[in-house]
Amino acid sequence: MKMASRFSVVEAGPPIEVFALTKSFTDDPFPNKVNLGVGAYRTDDCVPWVLPVVRKTEQQIANDLSLNHEYLPVLGLDSFTTAATKLLLGQDSKAISEGRATGVQTLSGTGALRVGAEFLARLLKYKTFYYSTPTWENHRLVFMNAGFTEPREYRYWNAAERCIDFDAYVADLKNAPENSVIILQACAHNPTGSDPTPEQWEKIADVMQERKLFPFFDSAYQGFASGDVEKDAFAVRYFEKRGFEFVCAQSFAKNFGLYNERVGNLTMVFNDKEVIAKVKSQVTLVIRGMYSNPPNHGARVVSTILNNPSLYEEWKGCIKTMADRIMSMRKGLRERLEAKGTPGTWEHITKQIGMFSYTGLNLRQVEHMVKEHHIYLLKSGRINMCGLTTKNIDYVANAIHDSITKLPE
Repeated sequence: MKMASRFSVVEAGPPIEVFALTKSFTDDPFPNKVNLGVGAYRTDDCVPWVLPVVRKTEQQIANDLSLNHEYLPVLGLDSFTTAATKLLLGQDSKAISEGRATGVQTLSGTGALRVGAEFLARLLKYKTFYYSTPTWENHRLVFMNAGFTEPREYRYWNAAERCIDFDAYVADLKNAPENSVIILQACAHNPTGSDPTPEQWEKIADVMQERKLFPFFDSAYQGFASGDVEKDAFAVRYFEKRGFEFVCAQSFAKNFGLYNERVGNLTMVFNDKEVIAKVKSQVTLVIRGMYSNPPNHGARVVSTILNNPSLYEEWKGCIKTMADRIMSMRKGLRERLEAKGTPGTWEHITKQIGMFSYTGLNLRQVEHMVKEHHIYLLKSGRINMCGLTTKNIDYVANAIHDSITKLPE
């Protein structure tokens, strides 16, 4: 007689939308199908791109017989964390020059979020965190799993105007209790593609300083968003100049194309350099009890490039190539929709920045896009601009026009 499993009480978890969407796309035999849901860069041939500078560096590493596969320290490769922290905060950072900033290698940006959140929950006893509505769907899950117990939202998006609802955003921050952790996306907000202006960041900083709120930046797209690493770091650097203590989760998946290498850094900025040794000792224990230590390969690739002036310049050329292609697709899609007289306004397509765009398509229109045109996008109407190419952009524009005219709001 077969014994009942003790695991029979486990219920199936809900599917993760973006991965379910990719599977549906893969299984679809339609020849002209388009995937606008995947969260990764694609070339104009709609294939992944290994950055030439990354390929060159990997070959160099493979030929270096002095390297081995020994464990890295728990806090990671020092040459990587130092370079990553400097990339984020800049050459003129007072926090770096005064020894008040440090970095910890993590399992990409998600790992940095988790390590940082668990440290704040366990050591500082912070329990309340705020995330934007909408936001990257993993923010809430990561913080709840890390020990936070009070998730709250701050309003971010004005669907009618297709822009940031800044007054509501600020109002919600003003009502946040002291020591709330506020997740702030440094640039190329996922999923809307709409960022605060420098003036708006100043106002956000004013409110957070007044309310004694703690900034937790998520920087997943530095350089990838605009093609300029300095411009994309504005918000983080501004908060440093204002004297904030904060942490920032950095990902090198997009801007180096190292998606599966899980290369991340948790940058931490303090008011007193004397606390760093104690903080790092506690972060060591958090990581030791989680995954023990990080992988070497991706971190060594990033470290080699960031610490070599000629490779660094070559890398900046690569990220500009990616950013320029995305911007050209934004321009092309807007032009086609406006030329067709597609109902609505489409300036937001080119005003937004980075990989993603909140198109404004509603659920019925999205379903029509999937079922009738085999164009796969998230239910929210978010699309990945990298899924557009010179070969499919007309097809996608026609499909959007058809969906909106047949199913008006």
